[in-house]
Amino acid sequence: MALNYIWIAFFVIAFVIALIKLIFFGDMDVFPAIMNSTFDSAKTGFEISLGLTGVLSLWMGIMKIGEKGGLINLFARWLSPVLCKIFPEIPQGHPVMGTMFMNISANMLGLDNAATPMGLKAMEQLQELNTKKDTASNSMIMFLVLNTSGLTLIPVSVLTFRAQMGAAQPTDVFIPILIATFFSTLAGLLVTCAVQKVNIFNRTLMLFLLSLCAIVALIIWGFCMMDADTMNTMSALAANVILFSVIMLFILSGVFKKINVYDAFIEGAKDGFGTAIRIIPYLIAILVGIAVLRASGALDAIIDGIAWIVGCCGLDTDFVAALPTAIMKPLSGSGARGMMVDAMQTFGADSFVGRLACVFQGSTDTTFYILAVYFGSVAIRKTRHAVTCGLLADLAGILAAIFISYIFFH
Repeated sequence: MALNYIWIAFFVIAFVIALIKLIFFGDMDVFPAIMNSTFDSAKTGFEISLGLTGVLSLWMGIMKIGEKGGLINLFARWLSPVLCKIFPEIPQGHPVMGTMFMNISANMLGLDNAATPMGLKAMEQLQELNTKKDTASNSMIMFLVLNTSGLTLIPVSVLTFRAQMGAAQPTDVFIPILIATFFSTLAGLLVTCAVQKVNIFNRTLMLFLLSLCAIVALIIWGFCMMDADTMNTMSALAANVILFSVIMLFILSGVFKKINVYDAFIEGAKDGFGTAIRIIPYLIAILVGIAVLRASGALDAIIDGIAWIVGCCGLDTDFVAALPTAIMKPLSGSGARGMMVDAMQTFGADSFVGRLACVFQGSTDTTFYILAVYFGSVAIRKTRHAVTCGLLADLAGILAAIFISYIFFH
């Protein structure tokens, strides 16, 4: 229901802004631009879904091998003591625990192409446990919030863009991104636990959170010991080595269990193709809504309004120029990347605005895109508090990114 109201709001806001620009400013191009954007975004939505088909088929095939080889169940047993506290609706030892672990791990390593198929597989398994098939369960919402909060340990894509844009030290945003995304995920977890009345002071859960804090601190320390070139090399190498190691681990688990690995892969790949087809209408819907909002100039009006409010409060407004990346990130990952690149081109890759835009890009994930694709894959229409909790996590990440970037770069 929340997505329904938000989607309608996109069109209403865009229409009002376009009318104002036409009537009061004589902008004859605004409505043609909006209509062109609807056609382009619909085409883009189909192309994205088509492009996902091969990736989904590959990773769902690999996941099917891991499922039949028993590796997913093994992960589930290892994680049950912690995840059962966060997901009390899921039976202990259920295979979805292992699938969610693989999805979250891939997100942490910045492996988006691997994370999405695993996340969609997890949603299918959660839907099997869901008693109201058109309504998001607590477990689905918690899982999606953990995804949308965007915890990323190795932001390879951001570092690559900074190198391409000529940054003197492309990796100088690594630690700020790591800290900001950690706060975003922690906020999302705590807010969702509060809404769902999950006891966060449980000893097992507290130990897990403290351990996670220690791991993040260790990673920060390790990368601080490297120079810029070594950090870039090791980040990319670690991500690719871990990714291929996961594939080999799944295949070897199937060999060990003496299953037909090839047939298991084909079975899972067929599911991936079907999933890619199912998400097309949901993806097109959200991309068209975002496109009309952008083409109408509504985002520019929002930025100007924020700058005016911040200035009236007597606060520094240097961060406002980077806000388009932050505002676009929950709506569109490719749009946010475009905003980030534009900020680096306009202000310089090593400017405060350029660096802050990069931290925004790495601190959260594409909330509405993830909600549309993941919920769309299992035909969920009533999203309950998923949007609210996801956006609160995004807000925490944005505020943390601004605060940390002022400390590091201003």
